[in-house]
Amino acid sequence: MSTEEAVIRVRGLVKTYQVGSEKVHAVRGVDLDVRRGEYLAIMGSSGSGKSTLMNMLGCLDTPTSGSYRLNGTEVTEFSEDELAAIRNREIGFVFQTFNLLPRLTAAQNVELPLVYAGAPAPERAARVAEALAAVGLTDRSHHRPNELSGGQRQRVAIARALVGRPVLILADEPTGNLDSVTSEEIMGILDGLNDRGHTVIIVTHEPDIADHCRRTLTLSDGRILSDVTTP
Repeated sequence: MSTEEAVIRVRGLVKTYQVGSEKVHAVRGVDLDVRRGEYLAIMGSSGSGKSTLMNMLGCLDTPTSGSYRLNGTEVTEFSEDELAAIRNREIGFVFQTFNLLPRLTAAQNVELPLVYAGAPAPERAARVAEALAAVGLTDRSHHRPNELSGGQRQRVAIARALVGRPVLILADEPTGNLDSVTSEEIMGILDGLNDRGHTVIIVTHEPDIADHCRRTLTLSDGRILSDVTTP
């Protein structure tokens, strides 16, 4: 795979924590390539290393050793400010707990990444409208989170992830707080985003959620146990 094809290129990624007098080996020498437009699930039991790996892929944490190139840029030696900048520019996050600001409307929550990026107001307005339309929430743009259902809040979170036009959408247990019907609706939106060419990685412990993805990575004790692509 050429560098141009790879959104993610990881080599020998290691994360070790010091807990008291003991070292905890959370991720042990992971190699991983993710192509543009892939739909990948990362699975594993509690303690498998999937959350630690996700945090490093999302530039929320730095590895103890190894290489991580995101969209062609080596990020392992970046400062906190540089990591924050690349997160805002290259990654759209969707979290289990939605992480919406309660006093802001749906549109204002979606707009936040563009505000941080310094985008001009007319551009922000157009891109917020585009992102809300993509998740079917145009008619809820002026509602605050407490006026929305759980599924609608997660749609706002997905719109916020989309608005910066990131190279990667990273969803951490995106249906964990939703009922089964709403979960399927949210997965349908993520399916559609991938169909339109977005690179989507979902971290989940639920096999039926992983089944939506075309590739499933299973971790155990900080190592890749299996890497299966569905034809």
